Amino acid sequence: MAKITKINDDGTTTPSNDQPTFTPSPESASKAKMFRVISIVLWAIAIGIEIYAILLLRKPPINMTWMIVFIVAMLILVVVANILWKKANRLDPASEKNKTKFFIQNQLGLIISVIAFLPLVVLILTNKDLDGKQKGILGAIAGAALLIAGFTGTEFNPVSQEQYAEQTQQVQDLTGGNNVYWTKSGKSYHLYSDCGYINSKRTNEIFEGTVANARELKNITDICDRCQNKAKKAKALELDTSTEDEAAE
Repeated sequence: MAKITKINDDGTTTPSNDQPTFTPSPESASKAKMFRVISIVLWAIAIGIEIYAILLLRKPPINMTWMIVFIVAMLILVVVANILWKKANRLDPASEKNKTKFFIQNQLGLIISVIAFLPLVVLILTNKDLDGKQKGILGAIAGAALLIAGFTGTEFNPVSQEQYAEQTQQVQDLTGGNNVYWTKSGKSYHLYSDCGYINSKRTNEIFEGTVANARELKNITDICDRCQNKAKKAKALELDTSTEDEAAE
């Protein structure tokens, strides 16, 4: 939704206060805070293991088994932290007003993944105390860990407070409330539980909640076109009926 700016009589401008805003519920904000704290702790532990592994690489002979164990342990910690961080961002998203903060908050998992694994990969490949076979094995494992962690840490469809507010406002304008429906495998949320796209013989379960719930739980961002058109027609019919009643009076 575009920003509305009012032009005053003296030529100055005033941003409208009617723009929709999004504020997470206390429960969502609390859960997001908990997820972020856990993520930071897990990332810190992973980086601590990385530092210890780097120190071991500088002290030959290098124990291959332990190095592999350290890399796998780091990967598990970072992946879990990345997943929790992204869940937190869907519960309590950042604002797009500060582009730098918005990028860092949404892509912090990717940033930490690079910090945790890239130096290790470089040191393994340049270590003079490892032979070619050892470099190949450790380098491949560390490189794969970097790719896996980076993938899980990347937010390909970042959410913002503005998106939540706009999508919620859209549903409220169409239906008068903030209530939508979706399924486990669905790509859109629906305004009607009897929509043919979700209410069929193939559907075992339909979920009901707010627009934010649909985004938090399934990362669904699109409204069903069929439901949207149905709601628009119903709203237009309601307005026509209201206009006719007023004219009759």
